[in-house]
Amino acid sequence: MGRWTAFAPKGHFDFDRKTVKKHWFRLHTRDQEALPSDPDLLDAWAFFHNGHFHEARSLGLALGDTGMTVANKATCVYARQMEPNEAKRLAMYQWVSERAATQTLNEPDNPNAHFLLAYSLGRYSQGISVVKALALGMGSRIKTALETTITLQPLHADAHFALGAFHAEIIDKVGALIGGMAYGARKDASLQLFEQGFKLQPHSTVGLVEYALALVMLEGDDRQEEASSLYDRAAQLAAVDAQEYLDIARAKAGLNR
Repeated sequence: MGRWTAFAPKGHFDFDRKTVKKHWFRLHTRDQEALPSDPDLLDAWAFFHNGHFHEARSLGLALGDTGMTVANKATCVYARQMEPNEAKRLAMYQWVSERAATQTLNEPDNPNAHFLLAYSLGRYSQGISVVKALALGMGSRIKTALETTITLQPLHADAHFALGAFHAEIIDKVGALIGGMAYGARKDASLQLFEQGFKLQPHSTVGLVEYALALVMLEGDDRQEEASSLYDRAAQLAAVDAQEYLDIARAKAGLNR
């Protein structure tokens, strides 16, 4: 996949396997990933939370099936937040979607296998255009994967936010009538999913940003002021790791659009 841009925030994160284990609940409240017992896998997650995404991916792959989730997540976060080249970004999402699809077959009860399948397909769809992706049948795959994630792990806040965003984006791109008939997309379902996500994680940066986008997609410029307020709330949060740091940076960028 070529050379990856280094993560270089103001300040730094310095997790190791011990501190990742100590702070696991806070670090993974958003995705409910189970605490691993393998110290090498904890090292891979330490790379991830420090923002060393290439190292996290490489070690995850070296660990085989047990490291696939961290490898896939590191690739997705890097692609979404740090990869400047569109073609490379799309290739990364394709790479993850292929491996996550295999993982869902090998580990059908693994919530994050399904979530990362949905996430990678969703971001790839946005890259090639949502309408084109829907014509290729990706919409149903994304929706099914997110619904499966929530069924397997009802406390998965990120899946609630992602599914809420899915409903909003479908309605925005194809309209409420076609979206409802073809994909079961509904405005009330979108809002309810965001509401549930915030019950699970009230101070979610990604939730606030996705909700801001969804409000404008669902209700237009009348909600722009509220969307800006949501971006502002997200921008003021404190990051616990590199992923949250990048989420907050995205919120700040949204404020300055």
